Order: sequence, then C-alpha cells, then structure tokens
Amino acid sequence: MCNYLLILTLSLNKNLMKRIPAIFIISCLFITQNVTAQNSNYDSVLAKKLQADDYGMKNYVLVILKKGTVDITDTTQRNNIFRGHMANIGKLAAENKLSVAGPMGENEKNYEGIFVFNTSSIDEAKTWLATDPAFQAKVLDAELYRWYCTAALQQIPALHEKLQKKNF
Repeated sequence: MCNYLLILTLSLNKNLMKRIPAIFIISCLFITQNVTAQNSNYDSVLAKKLQADDYGMKNYVLVILKKGTVDITDTTQRNNIFRGHMANIGKLAAENKLSVAGPMGENEKNYEGIFVFNTSSIDEAKTWLATDPAFQAKVLDAELYRWYCTAALQQIPALHEKLQKKNF
C-alpha cells in the first residue's frame, strides 16, 4: 500500500511539475501587465497635446551646433549676427518649434551649443536652421540627429519664461 501511495504521489507531482512553467509564465504576464499598465498620474489630455506615445516619449531632432567655416572678426558685425541668432531662438521657441537651446563650454571638438527641435524630421529641422542668421553667415554649422526623449521637453520654453529675469 505504501508503494502504491508513493507512486501515486510521484505521478501527481510529475503532472503538476509539467504545468508549473505554464502557470508561472501566465502569472508573470498578468502581474507585469498590471504593474506597467497603470500610472495614477497619467494625464491623457496633456499626453495627446504633447503627442506623447504610451511611454510619455516622442521623437525630436537633436542639433549639435559647431563652429562654422566663416570667422567674422568685425565685432559689430559678429554682435549683429548673434543678436539675430538669439532673436531667432526666441521666435522658434514661441512657435513651439524649438524645445531647448543652450551653449556649450570650451571643448576640443569646436561644439558651440545644442538645439532640440520639436520635430522628428531632419529636413524640417534643416529648414528651421536656415532661418538663423548665424547659419546664414556660416558662423555656425550643425550636426542633426533623431532623438527619442520625454514629450514633456516641449514645456521647457514656457517654464523658462517664468525663470528668466533678463533678456539677452
């Protein structure tokens, strides 16, 4: 009788053991979906407005600004070009085309700064760069890359206005 119970127990365990991987996988899928699917802070209206995907992200064009082929030594001319450059940055930001812009510190690669354009199109970003007096004068040049980042980046210009005490 003991041998019969032992064989019956082993047999039941073998059947259960065969099912454990399937039970485990189904349980993991269920738990993972419940954990990743819900965010209590999710704002569907804001996500739609900012064109965010399900992860709160979107594509942009990252522009690395670098020294151009022309070096203007006339101070007045150079100042006028960069005054126009700064005005163009403000215009593009106001039009929601430019999410972030800023200079870089001294470096051996001659990088001058960055732009993050609110588009996924390199060609569209090139047309926006073409409106900049510093690019028109070839004082600045650029490398353009598609970049995947938080859709909230588009809110930086509005926040910056609340922080900026002086204009350039």
